[in-house]
Amino acid sequence: MADEIVLLDFWISVFGMRVRIALAEKGIKYENREEDLRNKSPLLLEMNPVHKKIPVLIHNGKPICESLIIVQYIDEVWNDKSPLLPTDPYQKAQARFWADYIDKTIYNLGSKLIWSKKENLEMPKKEFIECLKLLEGELADKSYFGGVNLGLVDIALVPFCSSFYAYETFANFSMEEECPKLNLWAKRCMEKESVSSSLPHQQKVYDFILQVRRQFGLE
Repeated sequence: MADEIVLLDFWISVFGMRVRIALAEKGIKYENREEDLRNKSPLLLEMNPVHKKIPVLIHNGKPICESLIIVQYIDEVWNDKSPLLPTDPYQKAQARFWADYIDKTIYNLGSKLIWSKKENLEMPKKEFIECLKLLEGELADKSYFGGVNLGLVDIALVPFCSSFYAYETFANFSMEEECPKLNLWAKRCMEKESVSSSLPHQQKVYDFILQVRRQFGLE
């Protein structure tokens, strides 16, 4: 009997995008259920009673929560296709470290760029670019963070590319000028069908954020 796989998701969620990419990399068919985060479904509240957040992967009726945990679960369960983590324990630990670093820095700093008034953006912009430059140093001259293939760290970071245009526009900087290697990495990732099909267009993301900023009087 085929696996029953359902993803509770929301289109603009960078965390949901991670799971979509991992599923696409593995070639796994699933049902995507779009959540209304202002009116969360009974299923979401049942499947993630602790955090009550998306994404949630429901595999044969059993929920897995938190995006990086879900990605690693997908890699372990469907381990015969496109590995997302290295087999070497040290390299695996390093991949987990950088994915965790991205989780703890990029989202919060990126949110400050999007949801702050323009006169308060200089410090968040400086901190955001510093984090990106640190990641660029880790990438070095590799095609992907793990080497020649898309892996956990790439999947952790690349969804933020859908917000690059918004970051650049609101904070007035250029990714290409500040982090050229990371900018090329993003373009390389977007050439993969698993990534391009899982990320919304940057203009769509910008338009959504701009509308919300206007509602909150930030424009």
